Amino acid sequence: MPGSPYTDLDRPPLSAARLRRALVAPYGPWARLELRAETGSTNADVAEAARDGEPEGLVVVAERQTAGRGRRGRTWQSPPRAGIATSVLLRPGEAVPDRDWQPAPPSGYGWLPLLAGVALVEAVGRLAELDASLKWPNDLLIDGAKCAGILAEAVPGPEFGDPPAVVLGIGLNVTLRADELPENPTGLRATSLQLAGATATDRDPLLRALLRSLADWYARWRAAGGDATASGLREAYLKVCATVGREVRALLPDGTELTGTATTITGEGHLLLTTPHPTPTTHSLPAADLLHLR
Repeated sequence: MPGSPYTDLDRPPLSAARLRRALVAPYGPWARLELRAETGSTNADVAEAARDGEPEGLVVVAERQTAGRGRRGRTWQSPPRAGIATSVLLRPGEAVPDRDWQPAPPSGYGWLPLLAGVALVEAVGRLAELDASLKWPNDLLIDGAKCAGILAEAVPGPEFGDPPAVVLGIGLNVTLRADELPENPTGLRATSLQLAGATATDRDPLLRALLRSLADWYARWRAAGGDATASGLREAYLKVCATVGREVRALLPDGTELTGTATTITGEGHLLLTTPHPTPTTHSLPAADLLHLR
């Protein structure tokens, strides 16, 4: 049948009913899950829902994105059912009395994309049995190649002074073939789980594992008042971070560049970069595009 999602047997469709049974309350950690055959951007969809007052816990999954967004406004898309494209709605600035969660301070929000990275590494390691690492702040690497990207976006509250919502988007290449891989403007080569030799590429259990791990780490972080160190998140991130200890070139949001050694990740999720010239100077970077140097 032309156009049927079952024509490519390596890329079967996801089932919204099965995902909801596994992931949505009362049996799962999320509040609501929407599965879309196609959308422009799951991040844009969740951001619109956030502006309309959607409570925390919405998950949007797309079988295909036509205008997925990355850092610096870059677009990201892949063939239908060849990857995982999902975004979740978090409201870390709101108290949750039923779980004894106090509002997390905005100074800790920079940890949310790093939290998603830790969840990704766990899911890929457990299901695909691949060793993955993280390039600060938003790339999952396998054998030095990019296999996934993360984008966190803040959505302002309805009234002045209201805490922003955070939309956390994840795009994972699962069964993309070599001729389908996207080009990266930074020159970092791309890969997929299948090309990297994954033992499993079934998107359903991968997505379940990812969203459960994400919810678990978010709960730990919230229970610790948004403290990455107290929750164990900072330690977990540093164990899988491929950036710390490396020589890197950082392209800053204002267009300037810094080259030096990445020394650690701060309590706010910033990268500390030490440049050697003209005298050793340490810079705290809240955001940057990085190139790992040999």
